[in-house]
Amino acid sequence: MVLRLAYTVFIGILLTLFIGVGIAAFYPQPEPPEYPLSYGKSYPEMNQGTQSAEFEKEQRMYEERSREYQEVNEKYNKNVSMFALGFAILYLLVGLLLAKRLAIISDGLLLGGVLTLIYSIIRGFGANDDIFRFLVVSVSLLLALGLGYTKFVRTATSSDKK
Repeated sequence: MVLRLAYTVFIGILLTLFIGVGIAAFYPQPEPPEYPLSYGKSYPEMNQGTQSAEFEKEQRMYEERSREYQEVNEKYNKNVSMFALGFAILYLLVGLLLAKRLAIISDGLLLGGVLTLIYSIIRGFGANDDIFRFLVVSVSLLLALGLGYTKFVRTATSSDKK
């Protein structure tokens, strides 16, 4: 019993890692802009309460690159969330289809689907888009309710009839 539970958890974690590592390998995250080296230097004008023109120019450029990076990173998180959500749905469907034939692998797939769903939600929150977050959480809620019904309620009622 303990070995079965450990195997199920192991499969679930590996499936989630497979998606996370696969995304990182084939769809790398955008690189943040480098912090200007001059920020760490001391300017004589700064000590007098004013900033040099060079420092201000570097600061504006860095802020612009940071805004661009933030926009690109939000789109990246949205894409990763959708990709992970798709795989979570796939894991859950395959897990439910295999439930009667390969129970232990089915449970691992279902757990992997739930964990991948959580990963999708977390990445969706990085998209900084309230409507997208709502959609990801709504789909996740529907999947969780459907999975719970199919796995626990429908299975319990069908076993009661036997």
